[in-house]
Amino acid sequence: MAGTWACLIPFILVIPISILTKQVQSGLFVGLLVGSYLLYPDILGGAEHVIKYLINNIVVTNNIRIIVFLYAFAGLVGIIKLTGGIKGFVHLISKKVKTKKSAMALAWVSTLGTFSEPDFRIVTIAPIMKALSKRLGMSKKRIAYAIEFTANPAIALIPVATAFVGYMVSIIGQSLKTSGIHQSAYMVYVKSIPFNFFSIVIILVGVYYSFFKKEKENEDEHMESAQKNHQEKSFNENENEKTKHRLPHTTVLNAKRSNLKSSFNMEAGTMVDEPDIHGERTGMFDRNTPSHADQQEDLDAAHRAYIKATPIRPWNLIVPIALFLLLTLFLSWWDGHSKANGFFNAFIKSDMLGVMLTSLLIAIIIAFAIFIFQRFPVSTLVTHFVKGGNELVNVIIMLALIWAVTAVSEDLGFSKYITSHLTSWIPHMFIAPSLFILGAVISYFIGSSWGTWGLLMPLGVTLATQSHTSILMAIGAVFASGTFGAFASPLSDNTVTTCTVLGIDVVKYARSKLVPALIAAGISVVLYVGFSFFG
Repeated sequence: MAGTWACLIPFILVIPISILTKQVQSGLFVGLLVGSYLLYPDILGGAEHVIKYLINNIVVTNNIRIIVFLYAFAGLVGIIKLTGGIKGFVHLISKKVKTKKSAMALAWVSTLGTFSEPDFRIVTIAPIMKALSKRLGMSKKRIAYAIEFTANPAIALIPVATAFVGYMVSIIGQSLKTSGIHQSAYMVYVKSIPFNFFSIVIILVGVYYSFFKKEKENEDEHMESAQKNHQEKSFNENENEKTKHRLPHTTVLNAKRSNLKSSFNMEAGTMVDEPDIHGERTGMFDRNTPSHADQQEDLDAAHRAYIKATPIRPWNLIVPIALFLLLTLFLSWWDGHSKANGFFNAFIKSDMLGVMLTSLLIAIIIAFAIFIFQRFPVSTLVTHFVKGGNELVNVIIMLALIWAVTAVSEDLGFSKYITSHLTSWIPHMFIAPSLFILGAVISYFIGSSWGTWGLLMPLGVTLATQSHTSILMAIGAVFASGTFGAFASPLSDNTVTTCTVLGIDVVKYARSKLVPALIAAGISVVLYVGFSFFG
């Protein structure tokens, strides 16, 4: 189909709907639905092709690999936590912590064992750091900074053994294919990492904030005091309601849990009630909600139960993850050594997605064998493996929608339209800075790095291709822009999870994070402009 302005409609709808609903999936679905009806404008035609676009893109070999990898990796994380691997690891390294600086060093060093996924890292290390903050008299805000500086920004820079890799490679591969570029998506991703300026700069800013910047204690105490006063007020209001209505104890308990949702506790390896971090029921954005203090009590109780029941076995983390990393490196060389001359060329020629999936499968099998030998019931392991995998079902749905929207946009003539129109509107040297700024705004309002990457990557690669500018810089700018929102947005899962575990005010904390985030963003824009002019 010839490119017309209609090809922009799916993307024009996706972005504002995602911002309004704070759910990228809803925006993507509307974009897919409208795009299908634009191509097949009859009552059943559009609906039928929504299904076709979804199914046809899911069954693509590499896409199926991505889905299986994401689900299986989350499942492995689930059984590692169940068997005490995470608890054992943090327990092992926390023995050395005696001072505030060593506690900060622990927050940073723990990245080595918790780098697979940001929320995984947060729920793993934040409870330990919260306990240390009480013992050492540390600022919770400063601890939160240290954890988040090394969460999404650091993980976005790691090219192996993270839940990000498969997704990032997938959207790059789809975008390269759309633009007619036949290169290894994984190698393009690796080469683009140095251009993720925001992630690099915010980590450097984080080093300064964690180890050299003097904390304004009164400001931090005010934030924590405000949170404490709000919780006490909420608790008193709740108690008054109980007295007024003379509710039975069981009814009160049910009322306390009415603002909680059931989810898989990745720490304890069980189903627990926790605040709905995206809804209005959490009390985080609705200041009149009376049950926020009770929610924190429930979270603390769940964590105490986890500490008591979960064994301390650091090798249950170290062995599976180390095995996965080593197998990935070895099999990458093995898969490519017969296709290329030289050691490093072998990695370039390898089928990285296939290698990572094979390595993960072997690591899972050996992990199951170890845990069964330790007398963990097979049924329990399987249950928690499935529950862990289910944690990423929303991401898998989003992936399928992104693939389908990309396909329907291409059928509407997206690339042709970009070629003849949009590339002439933006000066070539400003493509990377413009992508970063646009993506940063989008990611801040929707609070999703993955959603931003999926929305902007096709546009970024197409713009760079048609304007003959650096594709690597455009890809790096897109990844950097999504990382900005994941770090700075008050709607980000990372922000809300960190505040919930540490017991600090979400809005005040997110506002305070804007300072380092905007500093890093400003430096990143300067770097993108500089490299565009002189690179």
